[in-house]
Amino acid sequence: MQAYVDEYADFMSSVRHKAVNTIESYKRDVTQYITYLNNEGVTDISLTTKTTVLSYLLELQKEGRASSTVSRTLASLRSFYLFMKQNGRVKNDPTTNLEAPHVEKKPPQILTSAEVELLMNQPNTADNKGMRDKAMLELLYATGIRVSELINLNVTDVNLAMSFTHCAGGKKERIVPMGNKALQALTVYIDKARDNMVKSDTEKALFVNCSGVRLSRQGFWKIIKHYQHQANIKKEITPHTLRHSFAAHLLENGADLRSIQEMMGHADISSTQVYSQLMSSRIKDVYTKAHPRA
Repeated sequence: MQAYVDEYADFMSSVRHKAVNTIESYKRDVTQYITYLNNEGVTDISLTTKTTVLSYLLELQKEGRASSTVSRTLASLRSFYLFMKQNGRVKNDPTTNLEAPHVEKKPPQILTSAEVELLMNQPNTADNKGMRDKAMLELLYATGIRVSELINLNVTDVNLAMSFTHCAGGKKERIVPMGNKALQALTVYIDKARDNMVKSDTEKALFVNCSGVRLSRQGFWKIIKHYQHQANIKKEITPHTLRHSFAAHLLENGADLRSIQEMMGHADISSTQVYSQLMSSRIKDVYTKAHPRA
């Protein structure tokens, strides 16, 4: 059955033109499902039923997997079974009318301006790695781009003269302005550090690791966790935390939702409105604590 998974991954790449990270996620979910089937003695995918899929999802929940993980797995299996049905490998789709478990959405984690400042001051800009890290953190907070978009940037995607970033790695291609702090950090990195880090003149990546090739998501994750601990910030900081903070701080200082939506590359304004709801909640909390007649 693993051959079916490989065919499915090829289809998602060559026909559906899905992003590499999306394909890897789908393939991982389906591969784990196939492993489960093999362990259960099910060797023919056409013999799987709705009960089979439900039993697997229940098993994931028993293992303590998050509701969001179970929900994403079901979405992956739906896509896989649709592919299998269209290719005549199965007659019935057992995921039809199956409901994903309810996902309780937690409010996004937001850093204060003081915490952002503290985080930005952690890299040691006396060495190449520190100059690179400073530039990445400043650019991420200045533009609100996703970490996948950050690491996919090429040198030609940043315009230092016009102070903007061309972001084409996500779902929506866009131009995002950057502030002076990010511009300064990026200029220092490009002028003084990047050429010392790359091993080949043909390397296009803006941000490279110590081996001189494009930095990975995992690599950046480790970097930001390192500086969180170094700064002794108690909040859990992820690359997405800076994206959330970017949006919340813009809104807090008077930016309109439509502009924030455009800069963040949200297809739906509802994705951006969560920050407005968060700000309303924070204002109400401040009022309740501070007003003598609240």
